[in-house]
Amino acid sequence: MKKKKKYDAAIFHIAACVIGFFMIYPMLWLLASSFKSNETMFTNTYSLIPEVFDAATNYKNAWEGVAGVPFLRFLGNTVLVTVAAMAGCVFISLLAAYAFTRIRFWGGGFWFSCVMVTLMIPSQVMVVPQYIILKKMNLIDTRIALVLPWFFGTAFFIFMLVQFFRGIPVELDEAAEIDGCGKIQILFRILVPVVKPALMTASIFAFYWIWQDFFQPLIFMNTTDRFTLSLALNLFLDPNTYNNYGALFAMSLLSLLPTLVIFIIFQRYLVEGIAMDGIKG
Repeated sequence: MKKKKKYDAAIFHIAACVIGFFMIYPMLWLLASSFKSNETMFTNTYSLIPEVFDAATNYKNAWEGVAGVPFLRFLGNTVLVTVAAMAGCVFISLLAAYAFTRIRFWGGGFWFSCVMVTLMIPSQVMVVPQYIILKKMNLIDTRIALVLPWFFGTAFFIFMLVQFFRGIPVELDEAAEIDGCGKIQILFRILVPVVKPALMTASIFAFYWIWQDFFQPLIFMNTTDRFTLSLALNLFLDPNTYNNYGALFAMSLLSLLPTLVIFIIFQRYLVEGIAMDGIKG
């Protein structure tokens, strides 16, 4: 029995290592490609060992940016848009979820069903009316155009927070009302600390979605100086001229660093939020 357990453990760890390698291989390939020269970039595509090291040139070109705009400008645009949109999205989703679960109003169930129906609408379809509205408001080619569509919450976050609120006893609200708390005080003093894991999970997901968003900036933005990182990366590829793949991979790796840092720091909250949501479901 002991030999069988050791054998099973060895097989499990070997299989886990092999699967883990294939999962992390794209990241390793990106890192290795950022060290390669453009001339040898695709001579041995699957190799992780560069034939000619040209990391200094690649990262220098990536830091200098593209089209006369430095990397830090693209990074600043992305951080500004991501933080503002994430804060607005999570905050409005929190208020909507609180209203649907704790405030009785006419047609509450119907409006919640309408919100859930929007989960089936592709985001690409919503871009057309959003563009028309932003165009009439003269907000096209501004950073506000990238923030405003996210600033009214999302159905996914509203549904997730609603599930958390439903798992909290209503007696907490009643006790707070007896002590003289209003609706806003009950939300921020009583309920928000309880649903903190859900809020952190929603914030992390919103951060990732907005940070890597390419479609909306492509439609709403025209000025290179206001581009986000996702659009800036696309500028390195031009079918009519020279493609600087080395700088492209180097900037891609630099743009991934903030998301990796966020994941490492807040991984505990992400796992806790998903686990608690699964238990409540």
